Amino acid sequence: MLTDDPTDAAVLAAVPCYPVPPSGRSPAIDALRTARGGHGIAIGCDNVMLILRRPWLALDVPITASIAAYLPYGAAGPSRADLLCGLIPHEHRAAMLDHFRAALPNEAAAFIVWDEATREFSLIFPTIDEATPSRLIYRTPVLPPGCHMICDAHSHARARAFFSATDDADDADATKLALVFGRIDDPTGPEMVSRLCAGGMFLPLPRSPFTGDHHAN
Repeated sequence: MLTDDPTDAAVLAAVPCYPVPPSGRSPAIDALRTARGGHGIAIGCDNVMLILRRPWLALDVPITASIAAYLPYGAAGPSRADLLCGLIPHEHRAAMLDHFRAALPNEAAAFIVWDEATREFSLIFPTIDEATPSRLIYRTPVLPPGCHMICDAHSHARARAFFSATDDADDADATKLALVFGRIDDPTGPEMVSRLCAGGMFLPLPRSPFTGDHHAN
């Protein structure tokens, strides 16, 4: 027993931590990887890996470098970052950009939602409390069961695309794709920066989450 405190026990149950057996086979780690949702840690001889699952996302990512100390454990396994929902249809990107252009000179926001039952994506626009060319306050929508907010996007109007300190604070506890579009009315096309927010980390996307795009940024 690691703890006899009920609060501590609940936290450890919610985010379990497992050493990888030398054989590499573990029913507990397999259950974590096949779960519909949740996350935990696997400690291998090679690294410590975050295993995170959502209905739309399967993520296995090392959170330490190679471990120098000898550990009589098996390997944590390969990294993985799969959008189980599939890529977002490109028309939603186009509709977002139309919305951002219509909001100029102010910033604007949009969310992409995925319905687990129908496997359909939809684009929704949040309630805006304040919008200026350099400031945006908006409300994250409350979604019905089975619907998941996949992507949180906002514009920087005519300014460059980047993640601000405010974005970092807002995204720290979320699991989502975060996008910022800048230079919305540039004749050569807008800028986009993107990242996956998961487990308190900001991870680069290897490619654009939209169909038809080839680069993440």
